[in-house]
Amino acid sequence: MVPLSFGGHAFQALAQGALYWPARRALLVADLHFEKGSWFASKGQMLPPYDSLATLTDLSALVTRTGAVELWCLGDSFHDSAGCERLPADARALLTGLTAQLDWRWITGNHDSLLIDHCGGTILEDAEVDGLILRHEAEPGEIRPELSGHFHPKLRINIRGRQVSRRCFVATATKLILPAFGALTGGLDAHHPEIVRAVGRGAQALVALDDRLLRFPLAA
Repeated sequence: MVPLSFGGHAFQALAQGALYWPARRALLVADLHFEKGSWFASKGQMLPPYDSLATLTDLSALVTRTGAVELWCLGDSFHDSAGCERLPADARALLTGLTAQLDWRWITGNHDSLLIDHCGGTILEDAEVDGLILRHEAEPGEIRPELSGHFHPKLRINIRGRQVSRRCFVATATKLILPAFGALTGGLDAHHPEIVRAVGRGAQALVALDDRLLRFPLAA
């Protein structure tokens, strides 16, 4: 975990794409997309059905590592609003164990806007926490410090003729977009005009490594 300051608060960024908030002992993640594989399978495109369990296993490990007592999911936690009902038994048991253990908050996104509580936790459209706005998709006109997800940002750069892609945070003074945490999620180039439009000028892509935070300016 590496230090990351935002909105007057001290966070720690994790290489897995999560954010830890020590003052609240809170873990923040975005775009888990549980049951994406089963959703595609229902449409005739067969994908391995292990994405939810893989994501939950990684998330559970971070809860243990950080000692978090609070967990915020910043939208699109399920690939569709009925995803919780399709969870395999082992994934459901792991998830409901976590929601019972933690103060768990689901912020809804565009994929799971009609989410119904079948897996525990509290469902919200957005939230204000200690002066920070937590929502799924960044609002360009929002002037308060805001944490969000939605765009699945990845930084793609060429190193010695080889393209390297890493999940990244995108930050300005008032906006911080988290990368997708889910095991079966793609990514949008951090330089994409839609990301730049959402956060405004002066944005940086932040790549968290185990021992340092790399910063790359993004053109407006």
